[in-house]
Amino acid sequence: MRKLGMIGGMSWVSTRDYYERINRGVRARTSPMASAPLLIESLDFEPLWGLNSDEDWRRAGDVLAQSAERLVQAGAEGLIICANSMHKVYDQVAAAAGVPVLHIAECVGDAMHAANVTGAVLIGTRNVMTERFYRERLVAHGVDLLPPDMDMIEEIDRIIYQELMRGKITRDAERTLKTWITRKEQDGAEAVVLACTELAMIVDVDANVLPVFDSTRIHCNAAVDWMLATDN
Repeated sequence: MRKLGMIGGMSWVSTRDYYERINRGVRARTSPMASAPLLIESLDFEPLWGLNSDEDWRRAGDVLAQSAERLVQAGAEGLIICANSMHKVYDQVAAAAGVPVLHIAECVGDAMHAANVTGAVLIGTRNVMTERFYRERLVAHGVDLLPPDMDMIEEIDRIIYQELMRGKITRDAERTLKTWITRKEQDGAEAVVLACTELAMIVDVDANVLPVFDSTRIHCNAAVDWMLATDN
């Protein structure tokens, strides 16, 4: 198997989920005693959240690019960034790494294209929902995205940063997301993209009013595909 490097810690809650899902995927496709060959650098998230200015994001890009370089020097043959919002600095990280870096939105777009989904609503942190770096990747796969729900952005952002990334799950948050998804179905959405690696903590991915494309699950499946690939 190819050795995969994981840039994690954003948050550690979802990094834990990545580690488990990738190992379960490898075991399911190889043998009951198999483990995934992984290198993980769990970054301190404290200086990497609440980024607003271009300077903030350049600094974050430097942190992740340096992490990528360390993982490659340690033997990683490919990388994943275990966070949706940090893919804003994907190009900087990929350039520093010099090895394949699996883009989470590309993986989600491929999955939606394979499922013939052409219309969806995107839910995640503020920058994922409103900026071009993520949305354009999905649109390039033929997915028509509903406009950002501006009256909900602040509340969803609060739930993600103040609750989920701290490992906190509340019934209020579950009800908020369930109501919002039901409303989006009424607005004409064909599917929901969970473009935050913690959202599956409060959204039922397998039994919902709309099909749910969970970016974490999809990214992990793509990572397993890459690790087990036999081509060069």
